[in-house]
Amino acid sequence: MLWDDLIAEVSGVGSGGSSAAASNESISGIEYDSRRVKPGAVFVAMKGGSTDGNRYVEKALAAGALGIITDSAQTFDQLTVFKPGLPALEVEHGRRALAQASAAFFGHPERRLAATGITGTNGKTTTAFLTEALLNAAARSTILIGTIEYHVAGETRPSVHTTPEARDLFELMAEGVSRGAEELVTEVSSHALDQGRMAGIPFDVAVFTNLTRDHLDYHQTMENYFAAKRLLFDGSVYPAPRVAVINANDPHGDELAAAARGAGAEVRMYGIGKGDWRAASHVLTSSGAVIELETPAGSACLSSRLAGDVNILNLLAAFTAAHARGVSFSRLAAAVPMLRPVPGRFQPVIAGQPFTVIVDYAHTDDALRNLTALARQMTAASGARVIALFGCGGDRDRSKRPKMGQAAGEGSDYVVATSDNPRSEDPAAILAEIEPGLQSTGVAYTVEVDRAAGIRLALGAARPGDVVLLAGKGHEKEQILADRTIPFDDAEVALSILHELGYGEEQ
Repeated sequence: MLWDDLIAEVSGVGSGGSSAAASNESISGIEYDSRRVKPGAVFVAMKGGSTDGNRYVEKALAAGALGIITDSAQTFDQLTVFKPGLPALEVEHGRRALAQASAAFFGHPERRLAATGITGTNGKTTTAFLTEALLNAAARSTILIGTIEYHVAGETRPSVHTTPEARDLFELMAEGVSRGAEELVTEVSSHALDQGRMAGIPFDVAVFTNLTRDHLDYHQTMENYFAAKRLLFDGSVYPAPRVAVINANDPHGDELAAAARGAGAEVRMYGIGKGDWRAASHVLTSSGAVIELETPAGSACLSSRLAGDVNILNLLAAFTAAHARGVSFSRLAAAVPMLRPVPGRFQPVIAGQPFTVIVDYAHTDDALRNLTALARQMTAASGARVIALFGCGGDRDRSKRPKMGQAAGEGSDYVVATSDNPRSEDPAAILAEIEPGLQSTGVAYTVEVDRAAGIRLALGAARPGDVVLLAGKGHEKEQILADRTIPFDDAEVALSILHELGYGEEQ
């Protein structure tokens, strides 16, 4: 691809330089990180939340950049004055330009994929995994982009971001298409929607799981947070989806459904006892749930391996989305019993101990409340205790810390408050902000800064029949401290401690 061909597909407000200088040189790549620029690449210099790519234009040019796309009028003017022969394009929106340039360079893989986007505070990862599994059960080849990992036509890769920048997303899509992928299933974060990272991807199906308090360090208010989620559905910035799949049990569901309908989308509401795609009734079992499903496409009694009301909602969302993608009701119903829990989402740790140990990603007060409620259901018959360990991340929304303390205290019999990923903050200071919430509930609790020591305390306190919840980090394999990042896997640490306590090998 040549410079003129590329910029023909990018919405620019001004162009400069001599395209003849690049007319006989093929573009070797699209980059937004100057450290990745190779000779012949086009560098997209764009303003970001924490840095401004326009500061690195000279580094990109020194690395051999063929041309510059910039969202800074000042940078563009400087290039046209001091480097008049350099191909340059000024754009209004840097991330939108990055998406347009990436789509063009990678051969428009979005045109050969049907995309399903999943947004919400909690449940995105599980719903994405379940949606992909249901599509796979119908012999669809998929690309999955999410928090835990990426899947590219059957190959698993580590996740870098919940929602990557457009350049990286289009590269993954292009590779998947080259390997036969037909479907894209991606988690869509509020940050990505707000920043324009999803530009260029026409979503066939969009799913809303729920909205609870989170990310206010970025969005500032719940109104702003909801407005970012709404962008996936209302057609104001991104094209409206063909089908909007919306949680009828969430207080924001009706408003979002009205916005989606107003933008021309078909709306499918799902829920427990609500919505057209609903669990009319359900029974939680020791191994999952039995669900009486009623939908416009048919009814069935489903046996699921996923525990708790929250996972019933996640399953309903995935089932409805996969049906919207053309998978038959009968095939979906047959596939449900085969679905497995997602790593780090209500994941058991088993070493022959006489109590239950669960690792879960719950990192908001709502998610923690749901998690402890499920554990309470598990212990209701025996009267055994719920023991919860959790922490709050550093450099994140501080206002949720006491709320998480309150949620843990209200749902548990004993709590260990510990570190999550403190990042640049003092772990003790984070815990001091959690404590008022714990104290308000009167729950017995211990504060332990060291997470491994905290897990040892929680496991050591467990009696036969108890449920121990290790919440907050889930699938994560590292802990981020102020001065270093260390290997840390809650499940592995718990298993090692269980062995130290005298319990046998993993079953």
